[in-house]
Amino acid sequence: MPSQTWFTKVESPVGPLTLVADGDDLVGVYFANATVASASPPGWTADERRLRPAAAQLAEYFAGKRKRFDLPLAPRGTPFQRRVWNALLDIPFGETASYGELARAIGKPSASRAVGAANGRNPLAIVIPCHRVIGADGSMTGYGGEIARKRALLDLEARVRGG
Repeated sequence: MPSQTWFTKVESPVGPLTLVADGDDLVGVYFANATVASASPPGWTADERRLRPAAAQLAEYFAGKRKRFDLPLAPRGTPFQRRVWNALLDIPFGETASYGELARAIGKPSASRAVGAANGRNPLAIVIPCHRVIGADGSMTGYGGEIARKRALLDLEARVRGG
């Protein structure tokens, strides 16, 4: 029997977020500018209660009380994308890494462009911290959630880490 896809929308300091679960696993955290956030696909069922743990942990993150998420995650992607997303989880709270550093971390030192593409397809914004990846020169490079959100998330983490 196929699992059920659930969703809810929550407010955050970086704008509305759409949270998506497949069964008990969190499969998506999307900013308002994501296509999936504007219109939930057919077959999805709204259920704030089911996604309450994810919403609560995100609220704790934004309040500076959570540095790592403890949720069952099941991002959908290729094996390469999932390797990149797993490596993102190793970037410490309040720190950043370049695309090249991430490519080396997964054993593919010449794949920084592919790493960037996988990073851009991360379906679990904030929870899998793709916002912590920056250009080799320290620049704020592209971010699916928009650069202003990326800067806000990094600034939040810098404040919490420093305090």
